[in-house]
Amino acid sequence: MITLYELLESIHVLETRNLKNMDITGIAYNSKKVTQGNVFVCIKGYKTDGHKYIPDAIKNGAIAAVVEDFQEGWDIPQIRVANSREALAALGDKFYGSPSKDMKIIGITASNGKTTTSFMTNAILRNNGFKTGLIGTVKVEFGDYSEPSMLTTPESLDLHRYFYQMKAHNVSHVCMEVSSAALELNRVGNVDFDIVALNNISREHIDFHGSFEKYFNSKASLIRNAEPHQWAILNLDCPYSASLVNQTRAKVLTYGIKNENGDLWCKDIDLSTGRAKFTVSIRKTFKLDDNIIYTPEEFDIELRTPGFHSVYNAMVAIMVGLLCGVPVPAIQKTLRTFTGVERRFEIVFEDDFKIIDDHFANSGNIDVTLKTLEMMDYKNLKLVYAIRGSRGVTVNRENAEVIASWAPKLHLKEIIATLSRSHVTDKDVVQDEEIEAFQEVMRDAGIKVYLYEELPDAIAHALSTVEKGDVMLLAGCQGMDCGARIALEQLSKLRPSMDKERLFEPLVKRIAGMNN
Repeated sequence: MITLYELLESIHVLETRNLKNMDITGIAYNSKKVTQGNVFVCIKGYKTDGHKYIPDAIKNGAIAAVVEDFQEGWDIPQIRVANSREALAALGDKFYGSPSKDMKIIGITASNGKTTTSFMTNAILRNNGFKTGLIGTVKVEFGDYSEPSMLTTPESLDLHRYFYQMKAHNVSHVCMEVSSAALELNRVGNVDFDIVALNNISREHIDFHGSFEKYFNSKASLIRNAEPHQWAILNLDCPYSASLVNQTRAKVLTYGIKNENGDLWCKDIDLSTGRAKFTVSIRKTFKLDDNIIYTPEEFDIELRTPGFHSVYNAMVAIMVGLLCGVPVPAIQKTLRTFTGVERRFEIVFEDDFKIIDDHFANSGNIDVTLKTLEMMDYKNLKLVYAIRGSRGVTVNRENAEVIASWAPKLHLKEIIATLSRSHVTDKDVVQDEEIEAFQEVMRDAGIKVYLYEELPDAIAHALSTVEKGDVMLLAGCQGMDCGARIALEQLSKLRPSMDKERLFEPLVKRIAGMNN
């Protein structure tokens, strides 16, 4: 139990009304989740204002409120702060006893690859015998507990609660994705990171941040705000990541594939099968706090996960593993067996032709994915693309332009596009202007478009034309979440003699699109 006065020691209080000390049972920012004895924190959001819900919070048992503006008509203590989101993070950390200080917290941000990198890193640490926690786009997981994620990075109060629960389960290392929205909205406030990484930056979430500069600055804040006791991992191949080398107080470790000047260099990449083999060269001597010393050496890596982007993701995971004292042979073994994350260049069918499922999120992601296909051996590409809904004309035009730029290299003369009307929620509905932006780019590039309202019809078209040796790429974000399941179900009907258990194996642990 903690008192209100003890709790308030963690924040800067501007003014109070009716303040008195009392025992606090918990904190809530959603009035529906308030229970007796809670402090209710009023968050000003984009769609609503938490101050409006003080009556509901009091009805459900709130005995104090943290506000940005005093509210009339209530005799419970009101504590006014400048920023209630910052206060929520500090209060949550205080209430749960600052649990992130007692674990090694690894924060990974990027426009592309956060999920795969965090899963890959988690596997390296777990297979080395560490008790690990995982927080990200797909799920929150520790011990025997697992739940699907609502946000890439949870709200700050929920995040500190997860840390508290992980600490109770003796978790020693936590890998978490850090989104630009989380950084902008202070969801990672008061988190004591040990390692932070920025892998890449490309145009994404411009609608949320307002401009690319603001988006980049949100991402960069994870590095710029890092403390001297932390390590920052930066990618010299990405000019935005590289620009931060001298903008942080953290100890910096760099890497590159094209750039040979990193502390670690990835060389001799072989992607002929779609799954990479390469050599890592440690080019700098560096010492960890526990007196582990790395000196220049080289070692080979073989990835089971396909894609050129997997090489970048693996480099970050390798470096985190090294910084956590994981032996090189253990890292090599994990990466040979790590099967990847759903919808990240995932091969869901591999027989006479391949079906690859990929989360085409933005122009940078699309560029890396299509570059991987260029480096693979196959006959023809059948692209089924779910147009990105409610992300604006700019994002859709840029996505289309990247596809069009790769079309000649991939001998792509037609695209099967879909709006996925029945398979997206209201927030992901494709708008008329987004359709037109996509089609205009395709017309200018001379690429024929077969446009379908529904996802199953688009996939059926592709399956009716695919031939031996081809690659069928299911590409898109929310609109393609159900694509792999639909494709394998249709394939099962087309080939009734196939082993169903083997055919549907990629869907066994899948979360995306399984309930639609």
